[in-house]
Amino acid sequence: MVLGTFGRGFYVLDDYSALRNLKTETFEQAANIFPVKDAWLFIQSKPLGLRDKGHLGSSYYAAPNPPVGAVFTYWLKEDIKTLKAKRQEAEKTKFEQKETVYYPDIEALRKEDGQPEPYLLFTIADASGEVVRHIKAPATKGLKRLTWDFRYNPSAPVANRPVLAPDNLFGDAVQGHLALPGQYSVRLQKYEDGVLSELAGPVSFNVQSLNNATLPAADKQAYLDFCKKVSRLSKAVSAANQIRNDLSAGLGLMQTALQEMPAAPQDLLKKTYELSQRLNQVNLQLNGDATRARREFETAPAINGRLGLLEYSMWNTTSAPTETYEENYRIVSKQFGPLLEELKAIAREVEAIGRALEQGGAPPTPGRWPDWKG
Repeated sequence: MVLGTFGRGFYVLDDYSALRNLKTETFEQAANIFPVKDAWLFIQSKPLGLRDKGHLGSSYYAAPNPPVGAVFTYWLKEDIKTLKAKRQEAEKTKFEQKETVYYPDIEALRKEDGQPEPYLLFTIADASGEVVRHIKAPATKGLKRLTWDFRYNPSAPVANRPVLAPDNLFGDAVQGHLALPGQYSVRLQKYEDGVLSELAGPVSFNVQSLNNATLPAADKQAYLDFCKKVSRLSKAVSAANQIRNDLSAGLGLMQTALQEMPAAPQDLLKKTYELSQRLNQVNLQLNGDATRARREFETAPAINGRLGLLEYSMWNTTSAPTETYEENYRIVSKQFGPLLEELKAIAREVEAIGRALEQGGAPPTPGRWPDWKG
């Protein structure tokens, strides 16, 4: 449906199928998920080399396309309000009716301060019932839409995920690997005061391949299994890299605390230095040789470099993994095992240094429990 204003613009409603399912009883329900149209799975192209309009300039107009994915249209009758919002609403009503409004007691205010924000949670599952994705949405009333991009949950750590600015054409947002064509279902729950409650669904829908791939995987299940293997390995490597970074930062703070410790710090200073050198070796295997790279020398592939190749390639194709990708996975899997054990050993020794710092009267460092007996 296209609406022209005979002015400066026009409006396009590209999918009005949800309007066919609007009934009076629908709006009397607390929540509802409307029937979901068959969704076409494909990987969006970048004909200009980068996202959006690339480097064509600000004078070049290009309207954004709708997001690629399965579109869920849903209805929520009422906002899911916090205790504070409910109190303020009741106070407003009393004030308008010229009734006395009393200041809330401290326990009520404490409950308001400690209450998490409610939200909606959409759960997408495959035909076997395995959860593929959770999508969070605001708990606000009305008729709304949400798009699932055919992808599993990301394997990257939840902390410090990059958020791309609208004008940033380089890099990609964190995303998971693609799901397979087939039958799926979606259900809607609300999160309120630590409890998930069912609101609507499940509603079944179909995901179909657009069949525009040059070399589609003949064995689609093998393709998915390989992507899942890479995702599991990526989670483990990302977690280890984050722990390595935390240990390195912690050792730096311990060295500072040692300088302010009443006891003699010589032995502990030497130990922290040795552990820092071991962490540097772990970093070398995980992230590559920065010393050589800064001087424009060739560097051997590191674990994260190989994994990055696998994720970028497999997350953006529906073709089967090549032998090169299979070999990269085998190499990373073999190298990561001993490295993880070394990292665990370093962590145990860092914990022992923390106990020595406490016994020596050093200032507090992150993660170190105080030795207090009253």
